[in-house]
Amino acid sequence: MSSVTVRNLPDATHRALKLRAAQHGRSTEAEIRFILEGAVAPSVGLGSALAAIGRSVGGVDLQTPRDQRPIEPASFE
Repeated sequence: MSSVTVRNLPDATHRALKLRAAQHGRSTEAEIRFILEGAVAPSVGLGSALAAIGRSVGGVDLQTPRDQRPIEPASFE
């Protein structure tokens, strides 16, 4: 596994990382790994992935009737 050293990190940024790590129950090092992994991960969401699958099989045309009744507000009593 590789290592990275970050030099000249502002004190405010380091404090913010430590605070964020504590809020998530991780060490500062683990929090930095989590942030970096998220930053470089592919940003394909579930909806985009499902749409791509649909296109790959030729698509699907759904005729779904909508409920036309008025929406009643929820009652919490």
